[in-house]
Amino acid sequence: MKKLVVIMLATILTLVFTGCAGNKKEDPAPKQSQLQNITVGLMPDVDSIPFIIAQEKGYFKEEGLTVTLKQFKSAMERDSALQSGNLDGAISDMLAEAFAKAGGFDTVITSLSTGSYKMVAGKNETVTSIQDLKGKDVAISKNTIIEYVTDRITAQGGLPANGINKVVIPQIPARLEMLQNGKIAAATLPEPLATVAIKNGAKLVNSSDQLGINPGVLIFTTKAVTEKEKEIQAMYRAYSKAIEYLAKEPRENYIDLIVEKGGFPKDVRDALVLPKYTKAAAPEQKDVDGVIAWLLERKLIQKQYNYSELVDARFVR
Repeated sequence: MKKLVVIMLATILTLVFTGCAGNKKEDPAPKQSQLQNITVGLMPDVDSIPFIIAQEKGYFKEEGLTVTLKQFKSAMERDSALQSGNLDGAISDMLAEAFAKAGGFDTVITSLSTGSYKMVAGKNETVTSIQDLKGKDVAISKNTIIEYVTDRITAQGGLPANGINKVVIPQIPARLEMLQNGKIAAATLPEPLATVAIKNGAKLVNSSDQLGINPGVLIFTTKAVTEKEKEIQAMYRAYSKAIEYLAKEPRENYIDLIVEKGGFPKDVRDALVLPKYTKAAAPEQKDVDGVIAWLLERKLIQKQYNYSELVDARFVR
């Protein structure tokens, strides 16, 4: 009998403790550290399109990241915002990075971007080569990727840099408007605005694609790459998803979206041919060296910067 009582008490105690354990609230799963917001500056060009897709398709959000995209119409406005601390990073170019270093602003190139820059002649100009623009007005933005590509085009065509009359028009939309109104003979424009010009009668003279150069890059402040490393890694994962989307998705499923969100002219819709986007990669040494040589030759910088001083490839390895 005693043995039966002991067994019953043991059973009751087991049930009591089991019930208590069942009612005990489990410790919540440890939360992942929340990512900080990042702000990226965009230009009205095709380099910016993967960022627009990543934002609008929710790829940044999938990575737990909030990204603020800010649009700029000129390189000067973009660089001022980056240097004043209003941006963490920006679609930019190798020249801007060298200028930032020379000016004491701590930034680094984190990857290439996929851009295209074209010199186009006005519809009323009879132009078959760069030689036909000798002594004529060509609109550029000074000391930028646009002037660099322009000089490479003139050199390749057998003209010195001063063989054309460079007219400085910093804002890209204004440059396009001047060309289309016949106020200048030619202009160097990024895509997709070069496409708009060609659609409206302008003629292609030469391009960065035909020259085989790609000086467009993504730049971040050193403060951002130090304090927001996880955020930038997440951004690049979302960027890769956007590249995959653009590679497989029919054009009609996104063209209206990028025209609207990119602030592109509506008449670019049917004519725009996007570049073949590739996943983020570090720039090649020869492209960086070519830009630095151009800047030194024109005495725009005083120091020969090494590749490692300008490029931080940790995010694309």
